[in-house]
Order: sequence, then C-alpha cells, then structure tokens
Amino acid sequence: MGDRYGRVATDLRVSLTDRCNLRCSYCMPAEGLDWMPDEKMLTDDEIVRLITIGVERLGIREVRFTGGEPLVRRGLLDVVRRTKQLEPTPDVSITTNALGLSRMATALVDAGLDRINVSLDSIRPETFTEITRRDRLKDVIAGLEAAHDAGLTPIKINAVLMRGINDDQAPELLAWCVERGYELRFIEQMPLDAQHDWKRAEMVTAEEILTSLSTRFTLTPAREPRGSAPAELWNVDGTSSTVGVIASVTRPFCGDCDRVRLTADGQVRNCLFAREESDLRTSMRAGASDDELAIRWVAAMRGKRAGAGIDDPSFLQPDRPMSAIGG
Repeated sequence: MGDRYGRVATDLRVSLTDRCNLRCSYCMPAEGLDWMPDEKMLTDDEIVRLITIGVERLGIREVRFTGGEPLVRRGLLDVVRRTKQLEPTPDVSITTNALGLSRMATALVDAGLDRINVSLDSIRPETFTEITRRDRLKDVIAGLEAAHDAGLTPIKINAVLMRGINDDQAPELLAWCVERGYELRFIEQMPLDAQHDWKRAEMVTAEEILTSLSTRFTLTPAREPRGSAPAELWNVDGTSSTVGVIASVTRPFCGDCDRVRLTADGQVRNCLFAREESDLRTSMRAGASDDELAIRWVAAMRGKRAGAGIDDPSFLQPDRPMSAIGG
C-alpha cells in the first residue's frame, strides 16, 4: 500500500473498541464519552476479514491491536488467534493499559500474541490516580508482572509527561523500568484529547524530557538504525538498556511512516492526525468482494499527505479523540 511519496504501509493498527476503563485526562473527560453504538462496530469476523485482506493481499507484516482498551473486547483472544494463523504470519502485539492483563496474559500467549506495549505515566499511586482518575496502579503492576512471567517480552512502557503533574518524574520512571527490564518510551503529549484542551505551549517537549533524564543518567545515542520506528533511542549508562522519546510534535517523522489505521467502526485512517477517513464497513456490509475492499484500501492510502502538519501552528486537531482512533 504505497502513497504518492514512496512510503509503503506494512504496519496495521487495529482499534478493537473505543471503550476504556480509565479516564486519562489527556484523552477524555472525567465522565467519559458517548461510546459507539454496537451496530456500527465491526464484528470479530469483519475485523479478521479486513486484517486478512491486509496481510494476504496488501503487504501488512505487523498488526497491533489498540483501543480504547483492547482487553475489554470480548472476542480479543479469538481475533488474535485467527490473525496469527494467517500466511505470511504477521507480528501481533497489543497496546493496553494492563487492567485485567494479570488474568489474560497466559491466554494471550497461547493465542499467539508476540508482545505488549503498556501505557503507564507514573509509578506514584497518587499521580497515577490524578492522571487516570482511577486508583488502579496496583492492577497495572500486577498485569506487567504477569506478562513478564508469561513470556510477553520485551515489554514496552509508553509514558506521557504532563506539565505540573508528572514532568518531574521521568528519571524515577526510567530507573523503575530499567530495574525490571522494561523498555520505556516517552511520548510527547499530542492533540488527540476529546476535550480539545491541548496547548502547544504547555506540552513537555522531547528536549525537556532528555534534559530531565540527563540529571540522573548518561544517555548515548543507540547504534541500531531507527528505520520507520517512531522512537529515537538512547542507551542508558553505557548498558544495553534503552530509553526512547517519540517526538511527534517537535521532531515529526512522517517521511518514514509505514503505518495505517483501521478504526473499530471500519474506517481507514492513513494518518493518526488525518481529518478524513475511508469507509470499508459500509462497502463490506453491502457485499463488496475482497478484491473491491483491497482496491478501496489502496485508494485510501494514495491520499496520504506528506506530513501530519502537527509541527505547524495552524494545525487543526482531528475530530475524533485517540480513544476512537486507536494508537
């Protein structure tokens, strides 16, 4: 699935639901959102059909399930299992908040899941509760431990720093992750909140994150090539441990993007920050063949812009929040 700028999409992000059991302040309001009605959501069979088209016809090699929170999707294990049975076999991962992972980690491994990314912005219980509006840090830590014991490694941790809330906690979070063998990635806060409260001037930048980490650690650029990965990596204190920073706002990496997104209601998004979508659900339910759906998907990717424009002061935030798009 190539675009007009020579980029080829091989990494598919599939949102399984817009529902979430946390209420992170940079994502949604305290009262939550109006969830998608069930009739608009793709069924398990529809999700697997579209993934199959992507893998068998369009060159998808990696599939990551996202949300909302993918662990709340009842058919998750079956969808993972059927995805891993495709040929060529894709790499399959999940981005999760880890609530419930302590119960599901072994079953996910049995279904064929390769690895997980866990969102965790603070290891201080009071800060975690302030950000997520839920007192569930112990459950997240239990989920991480269960994932490690089940062999879902390497475990990657995604963290967002918010000014005045946890922007002073980067070094302690890195030390905690290094001690446990987790791979930490800091992500610049992006304008994908449902409230549209994001302000560029209040965002903690990649440069600030690195400066903070350098007060406690010696960071050297990692030798391995970055490729299309969004994170810039640094080795920690001369060891094999790494920390990454995903600078989506201040150092956009659109020129190397290899990702495409499928929302829980069957819309193709050729960019996380796209303001337009291409509807596959309606065509599929109207009887479109696999060939016809593949053609529509390829056409959607041809319209991908050269860049997201997030580094431009005139940038307009997408209508959908992150929970409805999927990371």
